Amino acid sequence: MKPYAVIGAGPMGLCSVRNLAKHGIPCVGFEIHSDVGGLWDINSPTSTMYESAHLISSKRMTEFAEFPMGDEVALFPHHSELRQYFRDYASKFDLYRHYEFNTEVVSCERAGDEWHITTRRDGVEQTREFGGLLIANGTLHHPNMPELPGEFAGELLHSSEYRDPAMFDGKRVLLVGCGNSGADIAVDAAHRAKSIDISLRRGYYFLPKFIGGKATDALGGRIKLPRFVQQRISAAISKLMLGTPEQYGLPKPDYKMFESHPVINSLILHHIGHGDIQPRKDLASVSGNTVTFTDGTSADYDMILMATGYKLHYPFLDREHLNWSGYAPRLYLNVFHPEYDNLFLMGMVEAAGLGWEGRNKQAEMVALYIQQLAAGADSARTLQATKRAQAGARADGGMRYLELERMAYYVHKDTYLKAMATHTTALLKDRRATDTVQFSANAARLSR
Repeated sequence: MKPYAVIGAGPMGLCSVRNLAKHGIPCVGFEIHSDVGGLWDINSPTSTMYESAHLISSKRMTEFAEFPMGDEVALFPHHSELRQYFRDYASKFDLYRHYEFNTEVVSCERAGDEWHITTRRDGVEQTREFGGLLIANGTLHHPNMPELPGEFAGELLHSSEYRDPAMFDGKRVLLVGCGNSGADIAVDAAHRAKSIDISLRRGYYFLPKFIGGKATDALGGRIKLPRFVQQRISAAISKLMLGTPEQYGLPKPDYKMFESHPVINSLILHHIGHGDIQPRKDLASVSGNTVTFTDGTSADYDMILMATGYKLHYPFLDREHLNWSGYAPRLYLNVFHPEYDNLFLMGMVEAAGLGWEGRNKQAEMVALYIQQLAAGADSARTLQATKRAQAGARADGGMRYLELERMAYYVHKDTYLKAMATHTTALLKDRRATDTVQFSANAARLSR
């Protein structure tokens, strides 16, 4: 079997290489930076990390099951702790030997049933043949930068460019958007800027990180509640603990909890309530340093920071190879191409509570599929037929996600995990049967 190429050494790339190696599939990983960690290494050229960033979900709901974080690691770790975690993970499972670092993937071209991959290192390019391709370069590194309704005379930045709150010193700042990073940055700016306003065009749900001294995302326990019950309980908790967005002068969400990603941050509401952050309506026009909002009010700013999220970005591969339609590629379980059996888009999936272990299960399923398809197993053929028939079908569990670019690859966690488990169980069963036959054949040959 020719080796498979893996692009990226962040959490998804690492667990992809881990599972390929575990199941005997030769692979080579490519990473543009000098070490592993991806997004979580602030020194990586593709990282959009900032100095104050911490994990949004708690460590026990996020970590790899086979590699728990130490007790000394904070419940919501700082990015530097996570960088070390991934370095330790790579060392533990001997993943470094599979990687070529400081290596950029320039292009991936399909040649028959193989992939010709061109890489660049120290200015020198080379093209090699691979049996397959796993793309794991992440989803949060290419900024979504919408145009302003006019020309701004001050500094215009995207949140991906933010590193240190010193950049806000003495400035009148307008933050546009309010995802989790946007909320973090607004809180940072509240301590350094002359003023900080936040402009929202739609409502957000907010959840605290802690309830009763425990991580909010870990309170559900092992009881699987129906989707609508989970939504109602979480919405009630938000209202009880934090109040409603409208009480803080923010827009009321016109959708149900989890139909868009909630903001896991109560500090931003704290600062709004104290007048440190001023809510604003959507932008109507911009002229010079003056921004006018849709309610007719206006204010002057030195800086506009666009916390407007990210776009999926795979510059080394033509979109035609990804079955791309609308905001995102249309793949089975967000990973399997309907026609190609050796192209996998790893980690293009988001769900509340999925964590890195959910992505590890995705990588295990893919590795087993590659292995068992080569062995001609029925389980792999079944998955092959399913991915062709159901490409683009969304594992949403009945959730009506908002028609937004950042929600285009969201899934319902329990629905997604159940679908993966069904395929993985069948693939493992066939592998064990193959191993048993091979063991019996070897035993018979040795007894002669």
